[in-house]
Amino acid sequence: QVQLVESGGGLVQAGGSLRLSCAASGRTFSSYAMGWFRQAPGKEREFVAGIDWSGDSTSYADSVKGRFTISRDKAKDTVYLQMSSLKPEDTAVYYCTGAGASSIFDPDCWGQGTQVTVSS
Repeated sequence: QVQLVESGGGLVQAGGSLRLSCAASGRTFSSYAMGWFRQAPGKEREFVAGIDWSGDSTSYADSVKGRFTISRDKAKDTVYLQMSSLKPEDTAVYYCTGAGASSIFDPDCWGQGTQVTVSS
């Protein structure tokens, strides 16, 4: 099992940037597909971005495509979400996720979440 700890959230003005980090521990991290989900107040949790175990294949929600970039550093056991051109509607709790035996769209492990607030 992989344990996930997010960091890097905070308050930013619309149009600004933030980079989220997710530190993973566990022997099998390198074999996991990784991703990010988010949940805004009063809304369902939604998929944001995903990356396969090799780092060669990525997937994004239409709402963030072209603005967010997911990457992973296997040497550091860390996954990143670079967020640019942020909008107030990006405000949410962002969760790092891992998919060992499951799909990146239905992950089997979750971090505790980090708050991102975008002011207008």
